[in-house]
Amino acid sequence: MRYAAQRLLQAVPVFFATTFLIYAMVFALPGDPILALAGDKPISDETLHTLRERYHLNDPLIVQYGLYMLGLLRGDLGESFTGQQVSDMLAGRWEVTAQLAVTAWVLELAVGVLLGVVAALRRGGIADTAVLAGTTFVIAVPVFVVGYAAQIVLGLNLGLFPTAGTEQGWPGSYLLPGMVLASFSLAYVARLTRTSLAENLRADYVRTATAKGMRRRRVIGRHALRNSLIPVVTFLGVDFGNLMAGAVVTEGIFNLPGIGQQVFQSIQLQEGPVVVGAVTVLVMIFIVVNLAVDLLYGVLDPRIGRA
Repeated sequence: MRYAAQRLLQAVPVFFATTFLIYAMVFALPGDPILALAGDKPISDETLHTLRERYHLNDPLIVQYGLYMLGLLRGDLGESFTGQQVSDMLAGRWEVTAQLAVTAWVLELAVGVLLGVVAALRRGGIADTAVLAGTTFVIAVPVFVVGYAAQIVLGLNLGLFPTAGTEQGWPGSYLLPGMVLASFSLAYVARLTRTSLAENLRADYVRTATAKGMRRRRVIGRHALRNSLIPVVTFLGVDFGNLMAGAVVTEGIFNLPGIGQQVFQSIQLQEGPVVVGAVTVLVMIFIVVNLAVDLLYGVLDPRIGRA
């Protein structure tokens, strides 16, 4: 309980520091969002002043941030420069991005750990060489190349998956983009699992357990793999937030109406409140997932919780 409380208290200043930095960076971008909203149409000085006052654009940055946080504590993500509630604009898109991120996360967890375990148990063999070569290739290829190649080969040529949109729902419409989104992280999970497990298999406690007559499957599953998963869990915990935030390219390739697509459009339109609102929620997801990972450490290694 003390360990959990410490981690929770550490998350509070991280949240405020991160959200302030994001807010400052977004509203420090050059250009006037009100003039950008008007486009080529003329706008009177009176209207310009009124809109700036309405959205507190004339106030100091720290005052703008304070007003934003007060609204956030009430569950209000703010209002866009077009008069729409940010929460309403994002409401229909969270489900798309969440389903895509969960699909990618499950794939990298299941496939990445499996490949890593196989490579570690067959170290120096054909399987190990194939895993190392395959993951190196995936890491070296940009995600948009993987996305378009998968879309053409697996979607158009072979017809195994839909190529765009969400008409088939989950999981049909999300399997192919999920594989593309997961490919980069999956390669790291496989290599991390392989390295960690191979190192633990050479540890003294594994040799001792084997010498006592414990079955190899139990030695690997109960002792070596459990300890090897600690760095893997760290990566997977952090990466879930990365998947949520990094789906912009994948959502664009497969025409998925998610958060990434909305943030990209809002940046082009200089809709700062929408960008800040979406990123703030992503920050909260990051913090909650990392807190869950820290608590999971105590399960995988009870010594951490007693530290």
